[in-house]
Amino acid sequence: MTLREWAENEVKIACKRENPDWDGKSFDYGCACYQSALKAYKSLMDDEHSGASFAFTKSILIRLMNGHPLTPITEDDFKDAPNSLSAKEDDITQQCPRMSSLFRTIDKDGNVTFNDIERIVCYDTRSKYGYSSGLVNDIINKMFPITLPYLPSVKNFEVYTEDFLIDPANGDFDTVGVLYCISKPDGTRVEINRFFTVRND
Repeated sequence: MTLREWAENEVKIACKRENPDWDGKSFDYGCACYQSALKAYKSLMDDEHSGASFAFTKSILIRLMNGHPLTPITEDDFKDAPNSLSAKEDDITQQCPRMSSLFRTIDKDGNVTFNDIERIVCYDTRSKYGYSSGLVNDIINKMFPITLPYLPSVKNFEVYTEDFLIDPANGDFDTVGVLYCISKPDGTRVEINRFFTVRND
């Protein structure tokens, strides 16, 4: 069995499990995704990639699909970025034209900070679903500040949080704990253990 045949068979099996009644012609979202992936795989095979070139090309494709630049972001990439007022008075924010999730903020004293709003995913310890948090972003950006040149990892920082109820009069919870993060790409666990009061009124 060739690699092409193997891939076709794997997609056939996956589509059958996704939708046992799929006829191969009518639209099915899951099966359409499998078919699209197979098309991309066949395209790589048609270009005669194998071994190292296949792995290298795959890493490029993954970065493009994640919206990550292929070469580091530098100061030059912000030259044509428009200025806009940030949430803090007198601060200026610029969105990077090459990477829409990356922002540069210049405060009134000329200090420059960067924020990649997609490099962090939060997880409540009691849930498997990820979410975003400005509070957590601020904490991680201070612990692991972004500097230029910047080439984001394909793996996010994972930050684990938990809600607590200190005073029953406050409803379901009144405190959020930012417990620890898994630092990417090396996978190191870093303790944070910071707790914040949440207003529910």
